[in-house]
Amino acid sequence: MLSSLHSLSYCSAPSTGALKSSPIINSSRVYKFLRVRCCSSRDKNQEPVTNFGGVQLEETVNLKAAGKLRLDSWISSRIVGISRARVQSSIRSGLVSVNGQVINKASHSVKVGDKVNCTISELQPLRAVPEDIPLDIVYEDDHVLVVNKPAHMVVHPAPGNVTGTLVNGILHHCSLPTVAFKNQEVLSDAEDISDEEELTSSICAAASVRPGIVHRLDKGTSGLLVVAKDEHSHAHLSEQFKLHSIQRVYISLTSGFPSQSSGRVEVPIGRDSNNRIRMTAIPGPIKHGQARYAASRYKVIEILAGGACALVEWRLETGRTHQIRAHAKYLGIPLLGDEVYGGTKNMAMSLLQPRTPPSCDGKLLKLVSGLERPCLHAFALGFIHPHTRDNIHFSRPPPPDFAEALHQLREIGTEKVLGI
Repeated sequence: MLSSLHSLSYCSAPSTGALKSSPIINSSRVYKFLRVRCCSSRDKNQEPVTNFGGVQLEETVNLKAAGKLRLDSWISSRIVGISRARVQSSIRSGLVSVNGQVINKASHSVKVGDKVNCTISELQPLRAVPEDIPLDIVYEDDHVLVVNKPAHMVVHPAPGNVTGTLVNGILHHCSLPTVAFKNQEVLSDAEDISDEEELTSSICAAASVRPGIVHRLDKGTSGLLVVAKDEHSHAHLSEQFKLHSIQRVYISLTSGFPSQSSGRVEVPIGRDSNNRIRMTAIPGPIKHGQARYAASRYKVIEILAGGACALVEWRLETGRTHQIRAHAKYLGIPLLGDEVYGGTKNMAMSLLQPRTPPSCDGKLLKLVSGLERPCLHAFALGFIHPHTRDNIHFSRPPPPDFAEALHQLREIGTEKVLGI
């Protein structure tokens, strides 16, 4: 897939004629009931639901879970096709009770015999303003939108980034399903919102919205991102992220290169106790509340500038906040330009200067000074279409800043890694 990186000549047309793939979930049959008593009672002739507002569930928990069973997870499993975020909105709105007591905590544990009453909240008015922002749309139909996000753009509105986000631009382009509530949890510009970690991060009183957003990219990360245009698609794509069946390939420029040309990093990731905006890899047994399981696969594509840098491919098995950046730092190869995770300009210069003649110092300084974000790009994205069940795949080359840095590093020196 990445052999064309050496010439930066890509074939990026989507494979819309891909082979059919069997659905991983049965959310193609999602129906709206005035009252839902069991998710298995369906009328096969009814149409899929686009708005779950007013759907009611009255049922006794009879599922014996191996561990704790979250209230939001259980309700999501009983109303086929609904998104977890929509269920959480309903819980926090006071529309869910367990054994007659209103519960407003999504992580509340339920057990066998608990009687749950739930009414799904209506979709709330948007709290993001549509803005006429140019978008690089890679693919679009009535159900999904694939966008090539530029670096430096935040995905969804949050305190400090109310306008100019990808969501603002998408809302101007088309309508999207929205979940919004007064005390919505504000998510960092991280990875999958289908992951419980990202759904249960810090709470902020300011309103935030994430219409159609199934996963996110960091502000500084460029590349491909899929957006759901209806609730059915949102639920289906979220399930694929939860099952780790989404194909995601990232490429990066790193400071230095790893001792092994390929490998798998299976190290939990948690919040850095010394810096709340940074995550960190925490080796050893996972302690409750400290870290979450995380796994990444990496492959060195090209060693650059005599070993000062490398072009590295990443494939995610999980979607933790800042996962690639934290795992790259753990390997001792922080991403070039990543000031938060150790890929500083000083480090880059210390690696590059010994490998180049003094006459190149000015050129090196210009190269390093021009790095205004971590050199990370979401190169490829593949998933099962929520409605057609086609297995579709997209790829996009890195933007000019990444490509220019790669070009200049190759001029200093390049070594293709055998077997790639």
